[in-house]
Amino acid sequence: MSTDVKRITHLVGGAPWTGVAERTSKVYNPATGAVTGELDLASSATVDEVVKVAHEASRGWAQTSVSKRTQVLFAYRELVNQRKEQIAALITAEHGKVLSDALGEVTRGLEVIEFACGIPHLLKGGFSEGVSTKVDVYSIRQPLGVCAVISPFNFPAMVPMWFVPIAVACGNSVVIKPSEKDPSAANAMAELWKEAGLPDGVVNVLHGDKEAVDRLLEHPDIKSVSFVGSTPIAKYVYETGTKHGKRVQALGGAKNHMVVLPDADLDLAADAAVNAGFGSAGERCMAISALVAVEPIADDLVDRIKQRMGTLKTGDGTRGCDMGPLVTGPHRDKVVGYVEAGVTEGAELTVDGRETEIEGGADGFWLGPTLFDKVTPEMSIYTDEIFGPVLSVVRVASYDAALDLINSNQYGNGTAIFTNDGGAARRFQNEVEVGMVGINVPIPVPMAYYSFGGWKNSLFGDTHAHGTEGVHFFTRGKVVTSRWLDPSHGGLNLGFPTHD
Repeated sequence: MSTDVKRITHLVGGAPWTGVAERTSKVYNPATGAVTGELDLASSATVDEVVKVAHEASRGWAQTSVSKRTQVLFAYRELVNQRKEQIAALITAEHGKVLSDALGEVTRGLEVIEFACGIPHLLKGGFSEGVSTKVDVYSIRQPLGVCAVISPFNFPAMVPMWFVPIAVACGNSVVIKPSEKDPSAANAMAELWKEAGLPDGVVNVLHGDKEAVDRLLEHPDIKSVSFVGSTPIAKYVYETGTKHGKRVQALGGAKNHMVVLPDADLDLAADAAVNAGFGSAGERCMAISALVAVEPIADDLVDRIKQRMGTLKTGDGTRGCDMGPLVTGPHRDKVVGYVEAGVTEGAELTVDGRETEIEGGADGFWLGPTLFDKVTPEMSIYTDEIFGPVLSVVRVASYDAALDLINSNQYGNGTAIFTNDGGAARRFQNEVEVGMVGINVPIPVPMAYYSFGGWKNSLFGDTHAHGTEGVHFFTRGKVVTSRWLDPSHGGLNLGFPTHD
């Protein structure tokens, strides 16, 4: 192994794994195409080793007071905030998104940590006194045990933070399985837990591919699985995990539509379409990939979007560019294939990202912002989740046609409407069959104290990420019915004194 290529391994019991991996995979810098890391991939036996450590740690942590857990959460929040620039640099180096996007990702993760710091209030149960003679009823919530978090490449810091702080705050231990494409951010953030005072083994990082995932899904000591990724894999994770008796929240793919009504502020809408379509190279589940223009404003709107796209700089995320490379060469090639398919299927290629001038290495995984106009619903660039910087404009004649288009789509993750008509906006939020809705907001990612999740094929399971739903997911409810007899009033005498 070259001295420039670092070894990246599992984090188990608060320390790097010391074993020898049977298999490894390469980690790249997408802006240069250079190999920067060699990642250890876990075998099923390694998974068992890590889960055993987490299981043993979960027993003591579950018995730790809520006050002590909260102190660890507050300390962790401060450490992540202090190191956010270093974490962002790791994300840019392995994912490729520009530094401002990477820093924004860490900031959104911090919001969930801050939410988890309120766990004493969030875990409070209910109490009903005197439901019958001398009988009280109350509810409590208790931790599950070992929770698995399987996170995607597109948000290597934020998505684990959707789950891990809440799971830990609730008294669970965690095994994080990050993407093989950009694993270093997960390790860096996990190492900070030890510094914050978390006992060894409560948070562990396990690197691997399908073999590791399958073992996590079937392992008897894994009590829950949180997953974010494509819809086919989300469905597989949900079906396999639930088959083995686990609770599963599996967030899948998306095809997010942004509707622009004729009365909308077109400058605002054009800015939003560019930011939401091409930020992070379109590699995010909340990216806008289908812009639905309600006539007669399509020509004007497309012109404004095209003008703004001409000002974007695509290149190395460390150089102050607006958009970075795609995460891997094969993924870039797949997205380019969709561009070629769109041309073949008859869409109008208004801006060709294949011709973009790049401010980066010649061997980077590049594709510039791409705009298609006059896209129809049967085209693959409309039906499929491309997960790249490709924005498709679909022209419709009315609000009702726009609504029908969205509601007939298999995905229901996020959507947005741009209008100055309050009545139309209110009607849209009530009628659209999508889990997260933006009104003049293109990427309606909720704050941490609400829950993140879509509808239809964008979510498998009943529980969304973070917020109060997250707290409920990582705990089990228990109801206690209690009667205490009073010996001083003729109750059963158990030998206890009747005086203070």
